[in-house]
Amino acid sequence: MNGADTAQRLIAATQELLWERGYVGTSPRAIQQRAGAGQGSMYHHFGGKPDLARAAVRRNAEQLRALADAELGREGSAVERVRAYLGREREVLRGCRVGGLAQDPEVVADPELRAPLEETFAWLQERLAGVLEEGRANGEFGSGFDPAGTAAAIVAVVQGGYVLARSAGDPGPFHQAADGLLRLLDAHAAPAGTAAASGPHPGSASSSRSPSGPGTPSGPGSGPGTDPGSRADPASDSGTGSGPGIDHADAAL
Repeated sequence: MNGADTAQRLIAATQELLWERGYVGTSPRAIQQRAGAGQGSMYHHFGGKPDLARAAVRRNAEQLRALADAELGREGSAVERVRAYLGREREVLRGCRVGGLAQDPEVVADPELRAPLEETFAWLQERLAGVLEEGRANGEFGSGFDPAGTAAAIVAVVQGGYVLARSAGDPGPFHQAADGLLRLLDAHAAPAGTAAASGPHPGSASSSRSPSGPGTPSGPGSGPGTDPGSRADPASDSGTGSGPGIDHADAAL
């Protein structure tokens, strides 16, 4: 194992542990064990746990931006691109790699750890607003439609959806929130439309996913238009800078 590979494995291991345990629960020893690296290797590449955590948080932010941009930058109408972003398969019950860290007191208390989170959410809102502004310019939405405000609402719905799903132990609330958001977008269509009838919206975040994933949880309360969460499909895996054997495509923004 060369030095560059060891550094990447240490970063990837720290990403996983921060996602699973938070900052306080991620010890240097746990990082070394997960990465298969010794203490000397860790301190050769990084000054310590804070330095490694900053590298891991930056990597999380970079990867999640790439995943979101892949969906928002595809061909199609604004609503189709937002639908693709909302409907991408994710490990809902593990939460968001970036949003979860924003709830970690140790992370938000450190300006260097918090900065990538703030930058990523600001970027995502701006990216979504740009897509929605294109839709308004192309006549998809009425003149009173607010792209910036709607973009902020989309980010809030996704992050809130993770919280609702995790608190329920069921991915259904996340998918229900995403489908509800798509119905609201349809209600702003030009000429003015109305929300679709009950049941899964054609091409909605729920109906665009496969009915179920192997080994995924399915709990009571997954209402119409929802389905169990599953791991991201391979097409969504950016793999940017990841160490071998660790998948970073899940639980994207």
